[in-house]
Amino acid sequence: MSAHSTEVERSISRRSGASSQDEKPFSKSFFDKNNAVARAIYIKVLFGGTFSTILIIFAIFPFFWGALWKTPVRNLNGWVVDFDGGLVGQTVAQALTSQQVSLLGKVTWTAIPASRFPGGAVELAAEVQEERTWAAIAIHSGSTTRLQASYTNPNASYDGSEAITIYAVEARSENAYRSLIRPSAQAVLEKISQTFALQAMSQLASSANLTALALNSPQTVLTPIAYTFDNLIPFDQPVATAVTFVGLIYQLILSFFIVMICSAARDAAGFNRTLSLRSLILTRYASSFGAYFIVSLFNALLSLAFQLDFTRKFGHGGFVVFWMLNWVGMLAVGLALESLLTLLTPQFMPFFMIMWIIINVSVCIFPIEVMPVVFRYGYAVPFYNISRAVRSIVYGTKNTIGENFGILIAWAAISCITLALIQWFIRRRDVANADLVPPQSEKDEPETTVGEEKQQA
Repeated sequence: MSAHSTEVERSISRRSGASSQDEKPFSKSFFDKNNAVARAIYIKVLFGGTFSTILIIFAIFPFFWGALWKTPVRNLNGWVVDFDGGLVGQTVAQALTSQQVSLLGKVTWTAIPASRFPGGAVELAAEVQEERTWAAIAIHSGSTTRLQASYTNPNASYDGSEAITIYAVEARSENAYRSLIRPSAQAVLEKISQTFALQAMSQLASSANLTALALNSPQTVLTPIAYTFDNLIPFDQPVATAVTFVGLIYQLILSFFIVMICSAARDAAGFNRTLSLRSLILTRYASSFGAYFIVSLFNALLSLAFQLDFTRKFGHGGFVVFWMLNWVGMLAVGLALESLLTLLTPQFMPFFMIMWIIINVSVCIFPIEVMPVVFRYGYAVPFYNISRAVRSIVYGTKNTIGENFGILIAWAAISCITLALIQWFIRRRDVANADLVPPQSEKDEPETTVGEEKQQA
């Protein structure tokens, strides 16, 4: 080797050493003058992400705040059925269906003919359980007759609460029952009861039987009519909250974990570049379906471990139905994340996930019927349908499981189609970019200098 070439190598070595010294790791400060480019990139990404987060706050979070802000914007529907047909029945029914009660209360009561229920109050209660109405008030047959008999012959065992019964199902929506139905019905019936008692007392004031009535049956004077509340299906398993509301968020987060795990596995194996388009799509399908199948089983077993009763509607098969609901539910929410991961990349997936959570959870707090019209989309989202199906399995409310499963499967099917389309689009782009890059053998082939050619010669 010539002395000239040796000197060139030494010069290159010195420059490389200086360059390495400049790029020594863990040595720069944030405001280093040689760190300007990296600092600009950092600030750009930081402020861009922060601004995007602010946009999420004002574009997506209002869905959840709006679900609570002015709810209820409209009343729930309720029925009034007069099985009595006498003074008590007519007075109570007219008072409940008055416009003033509808404006002040949270339930709009509609008078329904007693002839519609040949089975009496039992049939009316069954209609409430089948969710034909949110609540029903029955004025029982013979209420006026019993009251007048007690006025004539004071009855020490007279009970005014036997006149009226309110039927409702707490398990259908515990929030609606506790904050809308029960308070509204109690308030209006208390007022009706007091008004009726005052009117009756003014009529009894001139009665010769008033003294005997006050001594032997004072309740006939003080509370001639009252009511009882019949909670047909109580929300008596508090642990169910974990699978009807809060647990749905956890379920979506678990689905997100599976999406990211599958993505990391594909990257580690290099499948995104080595597999054919068809094989890659099928691999993503199989991974998601299989992982969700196993994870949903253990998620369901967790509820079983905390003694959540699944036998009320489907017997011992209720657990299997619940497991399948978990699986299809995870597919409905998780495949949407899986399909968009390729397009959005892991960098932007958290923004979609928070939007996906808010849109779903906003319609699970109160009945959609009392929320602003914009929330009518809730009938079609996964969380609402999972919650409805869980209530049927766990509490025995109206069986809408077929409809709920159908909607969830439709979500999974749509996501499968979009996953394939997006993957095809990305693969087409990658192939086009690969065609623009020269082969690795040509790119890495070393250049031969004139001096080297002479030396080889």
